[in-house]
Amino acid sequence: SSWERHPAGDELVMLLSGRATFVLELPGGARDVVLEEPGAYALVPRGVWHTARTDSSCRVLFVTPGEGTEHRPADG
Repeated sequence: SSWERHPAGDELVMLLSGRATFVLELPGGARDVVLEEPGAYALVPRGVWHTARTDSSCRVLFVTPGEGTEHRPADG
C-alpha cells in the first residue's frame, strides 16, 4: 500500500519462505522482480522507488541502509 526508497545505499531483499513480487520504479518503467523460492533475492538500487506485492504470507529478510528512507502512498 506504500512505496519507499533509500538514498543512503542499495537494499538487499531475500526471500525466506512463500512468494513475493517487488516492483521497482525505474527510469524506463516499472520492473517486477518475482521471488519464488527460498534464497532468491533482489538488489534494489539506491534511490529507486519500490514496493512489494504478495498473494499469501511470506517471510523476507531486508538488509536496508535506513538513513533518510522516504515513503509515499501507493497512488502517489
